[in-house]
This record gives sequence, C-alpha cells and structure tokens, in this order.
Amino acid sequence: MTELMTFLTEGTGLTIVGFLFLCGISCVGSFIAASLGLGGGLLVLATMTLFLPPTVLIPIHAIVQIGSNGFRSFLMRRDIVYSLIPAFVFGTLLGSWLGGFTVFSLETWVLQAVLGIFVLYATWAPKFRSTDPGPLKFFGCGVFGGFVTMFVGGTGPLVAPFVNAACKRRQQVVATHGSMMTFQHLFKVVVFGFLGFSFGPYIPLLVGLIAAGICGTFFGRTVLNRLPEKVFRISIQTILTLLALRLLFEATKSFIE
Repeated sequence: MTELMTFLTEGTGLTIVGFLFLCGISCVGSFIAASLGLGGGLLVLATMTLFLPPTVLIPIHAIVQIGSNGFRSFLMRRDIVYSLIPAFVFGTLLGSWLGGFTVFSLETWVLQAVLGIFVLYATWAPKFRSTDPGPLKFFGCGVFGGFVTMFVGGTGPLVAPFVNAACKRRQQVVATHGSMMTFQHLFKVVVFGFLGFSFGPYIPLLVGLIAAGICGTFFGRTVLNRLPEKVFRISIQTILTLLALRLLFEATKSFIE
C-alpha cells in the first residue's frame, strides 16, 4: 500500500489525500461541465491552486481538460456544430503560438481583467446575444482565447457566449463548446512541451484525474438531457456572470498586492 501511494504521488509534492481530493474534484468538475456546459474547468483549476505550484498548474490543468472535454465531445459528437470549428481552431493555433512567446512577460491580472469585462459584455449585451456569430468572430475568439489561456488557464467563459449565441439546442452548446476547448487545451499542451515542461512525474495523477472526469461526464450528460432548455439558458448566463465577477475579483486582488 505504501509503495502504491509513493508511486501515485512521487515527484508531485502531493499527499495521497491531496491526490484523491483532486480526483474527486475532477469528477465533480466534469459533471458540472457536461450538464451545464462550463464552470467545471474553473472549479478544477481553482482547486489545483491549493495543491500544485503555479509553474505546473496551467499545463497539468490543460491535460485534464483535454480528457474531460474530449470525452464529452466524443459522447455528444452528433450534436457538435462542425461548421463553427475550423475558424476557431485556426484562431486558437495562432493565439497559442503568440501566447507562447509572451507567457513570461505579461501580468496575469491584466488578462484576467480584460477577460472578465469581455465575458460580462458578451453575456449581457442584447445585440451580441441576438446576433449569430460567424466565422470571423469565432476566429477572433480563438486568437484571443488561445493567447489568454497560456496565462490564466480556463478560458471557457470567453468562448461560451459565442457558442451559446450560435447554437439552437443546449446539447449543441455543450458538445460544440467541449470540442472547441479540447483543441484549445491541446495546442496549449504542445506549446508548453516545446517550452520544456516535463509531464513525466505527473502521469499517475493525470490518469486518475482523467478517469474521474470521465465518470463525471457520464452523469452530467444524463442531467443535461433532462434539463429544460429555458433552465439551461438561465443557468449558463448566471454561471458566466459569476465566473466573470470572480475573474475581476482576482485581477483586483492581484493588482492591489
């Protein structure tokens, strides 16, 4: 038993309690993301800050999100609005590449503030919400999101208003958003790999987090299919607002400190 605990946590700085707690949060986060479309990734990211150092936080979180979002996209592949994907993917590739060159030179609080303000605007501006975003907007969203995600990790709230405005059914929102975030996190992992980050010591942790996320996705998908469309739209708007306010709070706190 001791050897197993050592194998699971060696090189990570975690205790077995921390290991299991993070796996539990990964399950809960995937459940939230699969049932409401977003919110779960930021929950996992916020919890990871309590256990992992900042230097490993963003790349490890990205791997976990690839597992969670990728599996959700696979389960709901028939609901993905594929016409929205190419422009976003090209934009994300460009943004991640640019972010990789500046990841060590920009203040995180600036990006948090910009992201928080934009999410609030995109969520509540009537003109934005009533206009179907086209390829150009998704390309721009991909560029900005790919750039910002290198610094703040979770940019799901940035992408969600665009997807919410472009999709007619809640299943399409969740599936399309999940596929877009899979690509975004994948590009981020590739960039961090080129920057020299070593994922080796964290492989047991990643396997546990991804497996727990898959379990959460199964249950969350069941809840999504039973959720009324109006309740889903109100819920996603409320979550976006709360997440934007959290980003602004974190930006203000970092600026003051």
